[in-house]
Amino acid sequence: MTPELVEAVFREAYGRAVAVLTRLLGDIGSAEEAVQDAFVVALQRWPADGVPPAPAGWIVTTARNRAIDLMRREATRDDRHRQAARLAEPDPPPEEGAVRDDRLRMLFTCCHPALALPARVALTLRLVGGLTTAEIAHAFGVPEATMAQRLVRAKGKIRDARIPYRVPTEADLPDRLPGVLAVVSLVFTEGHTASSGSGLVRPDLCAEAIRLGRQLVELMPDEPEALGLLALMLLTEARRPARVSATGDLVPLTEQDRSRWDAALIAEGQDLVRRCLRRNAPGAYQVQAAIQAVHDDAATAADTDWRQVVVLYDHLLTLAPSPVVALNRAVAVAEVDGPAAGLAALEGVELPRSHLLPAVRADLLRRLGRTGEALDAYAAALDLTGNASERAFLERRRDELSAAHRSAQA
Repeated sequence: MTPELVEAVFREAYGRAVAVLTRLLGDIGSAEEAVQDAFVVALQRWPADGVPPAPAGWIVTTARNRAIDLMRREATRDDRHRQAARLAEPDPPPEEGAVRDDRLRMLFTCCHPALALPARVALTLRLVGGLTTAEIAHAFGVPEATMAQRLVRAKGKIRDARIPYRVPTEADLPDRLPGVLAVVSLVFTEGHTASSGSGLVRPDLCAEAIRLGRQLVELMPDEPEALGLLALMLLTEARRPARVSATGDLVPLTEQDRSRWDAALIAEGQDLVRRCLRRNAPGAYQVQAAIQAVHDDAATAADTDWRQVVVLYDHLLTLAPSPVVALNRAVAVAEVDGPAAGLAALEGVELPRSHLLPAVRADLLRRLGRTGEALDAYAAALDLTGNASERAFLERRRDELSAAHRSAQA
């Protein structure tokens, strides 16, 4: 048994186990404690006994048994005994309500309006997505210590306000949808480009986000932003087979072998975009999906309708302005009006803890022939890059530029 295997099982099982135990126990603190105890037991037993055939199921079962033992030891009232007996049933009776999937239910219950939206998103990423505090901090662009404090405060507010962990009623669902969509989107984003580690992609997170997205559309078929988010994820996921070379290297969009794109996912995503357009109620996820549809429509990189992409980013900036949207718009502007225009569009954009801004600046400066500034920008991007695949890509671009510069001076 290796630490990598334990980490993989943790990522796969943590969210599911916490969701199941929270439903059964009605208390998130007890659920987390039971799941953490189960992983301690795994570390003790698996080296000697071997990894079980279904390690994720083993964690859930062990966590449940630990919770039963704890309740029986601490029980002082009859209802404690009854709850322990309920936990011990092979198939505990389901709660009534609109949401039946444990992880989707956890998403909605964590997205309680008593919590600020950023706190809802961060807490649910931790509890459902199984993301580390560092990964969540990266997604929010804040220091890890800051995010750790936010998570502690969010759990404290849930405890102090006695916010119940229960199935929300159908009337509650629309008010909680924005936070749920934000969580699913961030889980997919982390899966699409991992903030750290050796691999570019985490397929498990992408698959889980898409699964939850499909359930949201089934649950709320009249919500256009749910349709838009699912379309966005499908159209992006369709390109995954071409994003990494046979040797594991990152392949940028303009250089991808488009014959490797998943045509079925593209067709499904484009159909969802058309459904959104017919509703005529545009939102941020729908516009992002439309941008990806433009990319997926192009048979070659040269066929991309970049002017349409710029128009869509302009619209997105009015709906959901952010530094990342402004950065992506600048990339599109550079394709339409040249790298100087793209560089000008970056003026005022700030992403202090992300490598994306200096990486884009480096590419635009390289295209303008401003080699010294480009090399400095590559160095700044590398200082902020946590993913090994992205780091290797940036190093290759930097080294190619540096070699060409030396050759030109020889």
